[in-house]
Amino acid sequence: MPKLKTHKGVKVRFHITGSGKIMRTKGGKSHLRRRKAKRTKRLYDETIPVSSADRTRVKRLLPYGV
Repeated sequence: MPKLKTHKGVKVRFHITGSGKIMRTKGGKSHLRRRKAKRTKRLYDETIPVSSADRTRVKRLLPYGV
């Protein structure tokens, strides 16, 4: 069986925790950020888990759990 290739875009955007959860950052962090409230900008800093609908698709693109 040949080695599977990791999707490089997914490798940059997602990471897997020690317990196996796939985490992502929110989009829209950099563009038009000056006019957003401080509280809103703080919310962009957290990483959140990937929804269950997208989990299998992301796992397929990260075959070795990079």
